[in-house]
Amino acid sequence: MEAMVQRENGMMIKNKSASPSYTESEVIMSMYWQGISRVLSEWNGLQMAIQNQWGGYDSHQKSQQLVFDIFSWFCKSRGSLYVEELENLLHESMLFSFNTDIEDGSIEEVAEQLMSMHEGCLQGCHV
Repeated sequence: MEAMVQRENGMMIKNKSASPSYTESEVIMSMYWQGISRVLSEWNGLQMAIQNQWGGYDSHQKSQQLVFDIFSWFCKSRGSLYVEELENLLHESMLFSFNTDIEDGSIEEVAEQLMSMHEGCLQGCHV
């Protein structure tokens, strides 16, 4: 982030070292978002669907929507989280957004990774 700083001669310069102040929770949320993105970027089934545009020309946007949907699912949950519900979310997204029925066990693996990451965040570990 750039901030304008006025010098004695009245000239304005950009201070590129000025950085915004973030709260701890904002940093954690950002790291969590990045963690979800990383897990999905390593999922071969999703990456094939994006590269081959199985979800249409906006397949990449749909993958970003999936990151948002997963992030929201974790954030909105008030009670216990069940891996089966996350698996359903992933399965439905692949089926309806990417016209892909994944049956290779990777949905379950991705869901487990995301749940483990979530538990790690709750315990204060880095993503």
